[in-house]
Amino acid sequence: MRSYTHMRQQTEFTKSVRVVAVLAACLMLLAAPAASAQGRNDLRKASPPLQQLLAAESPSALVDVIVQYRVTPQQKHLDLVTSRGGWSKRHLGVIKAEAYTLPLSAVRDLLDDADVAHVSLDHKVKMSSKPDAARTIINEDIAQSYGYDGTGVGIAIVDSGIYAHPDMNVFGAANSRVVYSQSFVSGDSSTNDAYGHGTHVAGLAAGDGYSSQTNYKYQYTGVAPNANIINLRVLDANGNGSDSGVIAAISQAIALKTQYNIRVLNLSLGRGIYESYTLDPLCQAVEKAWNAGIVVVVAAGNEGRDNSLNTQGFGTINVPANDPYVITVGALNDGSFNRANDAIASYSSKGPTLIDHIVKPDLVAPGNKIVSLLAPNTTLVNGNPSLDVFPCNNSGTDCGSQYGGSQYFTLSGTSMATPLVSGTAALMLQQNPSLTPDLVKARLMKSAYKNYQTYSYSADVRGNLYNNEADLFTYGAGYLDAAAALNNTDTGSGYALSPTAVYNASNNTVTITQTVPTSTSVVWGNSVVWGNSVVWGNSVVWGNSVFLNASSVVWGNSVVWGNSTASGFSVVWGNSVVWGNTTMQGLSAGDPGDCTVDPSTGAVTCQ
Repeated sequence: MRSYTHMRQQTEFTKSVRVVAVLAACLMLLAAPAASAQGRNDLRKASPPLQQLLAAESPSALVDVIVQYRVTPQQKHLDLVTSRGGWSKRHLGVIKAEAYTLPLSAVRDLLDDADVAHVSLDHKVKMSSKPDAARTIINEDIAQSYGYDGTGVGIAIVDSGIYAHPDMNVFGAANSRVVYSQSFVSGDSSTNDAYGHGTHVAGLAAGDGYSSQTNYKYQYTGVAPNANIINLRVLDANGNGSDSGVIAAISQAIALKTQYNIRVLNLSLGRGIYESYTLDPLCQAVEKAWNAGIVVVVAAGNEGRDNSLNTQGFGTINVPANDPYVITVGALNDGSFNRANDAIASYSSKGPTLIDHIVKPDLVAPGNKIVSLLAPNTTLVNGNPSLDVFPCNNSGTDCGSQYGGSQYFTLSGTSMATPLVSGTAALMLQQNPSLTPDLVKARLMKSAYKNYQTYSYSADVRGNLYNNEADLFTYGAGYLDAAAALNNTDTGSGYALSPTAVYNASNNTVTITQTVPTSTSVVWGNSVVWGNSVVWGNSVVWGNSVFLNASSVVWGNSVVWGNSTASGFSVVWGNSVVWGNTTMQGLSAGDPGDCTVDPSTGAVTCQ
């Protein structure tokens, strides 16, 4: 009897458990669509351009994305993508990310994954492309006279590859100083330069001028002529690449840092801003390199002529030049050997950065009509024969192909200014290997030449004139001075993040403040490095107490486009993304650069 009762009780208990289980399952089924719908409608994890695609395109359309995870990606994450018809292109472990090609419908599934932190488009990137006054203006010859030439320092050139030019060898020898090469161009393992940009950039950073010893008007020596070069090719024969390729190259530079003593990373490339630097995967990658002890030097961009939104070229800094960690470089038109007469190039992108309003560029260097190494049979060289630089007769009065083949080439752009800073950083690190990236940045900015014209003009080859003001969003801290940077002995600790500009709507003024996350551990601020010294100079455009005092106005009602009622003002100081062209380019690859404007007459001379 007790046994029967026990069995009946057990059966009833089992039925109860089953009923509860069924009810729970039903509730889960009822709740699942609602939860899924809620997750699918919550697009905060997707970048703004990706949100637009999700709203406008077919769910079956394939898209290239970069997915940043909260954890290191595992097989289950890859399995989810492959089960939805996608595949992995690259592992981007440096930022806990994967680059995928997948249907848009699968992107929504990723947004529902709790392990996914952010999803961005894998944007396309392009080069930022520009005798010999350029080397003289930055005091390259004086810096090298101190006995520093970059020996032992590795400079990673993330670009279109490097041609085996004689100037990239040990001086007078056959052994190359390009000590490592790898391609990150999809479907192309060649590390040679098919475009012609990377070779030119590498020559400015570290060419030894061997081929121009004789028969050339000038000797075209790079800033660090004995540094080692790490060739990381990310741009194809047309100058195109992708975020994921650049991130993979940066990751490899970090991995090879110790083996090749990579202390400097040169990025003469970029693209438009689509989200905050705190989310952008390319910015996250350069920060990883910076925190790994590598000085990251980036071209500001060539959109300074862009007035399509009535901003007079302000707010056109590219990615990853918008990141506050890195050294962002604008371009000068060094029309003579006198720095006081030089002006910003019309195409040099200006700050502040969109969305985050970071003060950029950090400094400027010559970038207009700059001569460096020629890579034969490349897209740029074959398409622009007028930019070849030929040998000359014995007196240097006549130059041309009759005296021999060209070994050098002229380009313009912030791409050309950037490696001059990279080479200088290599000299500083040879002099003092213990320098942190932040101290290199701080010394470069503090020692920069600041006695330039408050107002100036620039002109393009079409005769268009551009008005320039000597504000910190145009010139940064000033002109690169390699010798002064080597002579600077200031020290400090912490970060040297570029500051943030803050707009005050109540009085229509802009001030600058420290960028989070600097806390109290900063190289700027009240430390002994800067104290009350004015890193950005004493120009009347922004006053004489520019950094420490939050009440110091750096932008009043006298900006180049007028006051806050002008349409361009809201574009620069708004919080939305306004530039939507992933390959925006204010300076075409074959543009010969700016002309010279006579400051007294305004006459434009193009050579």
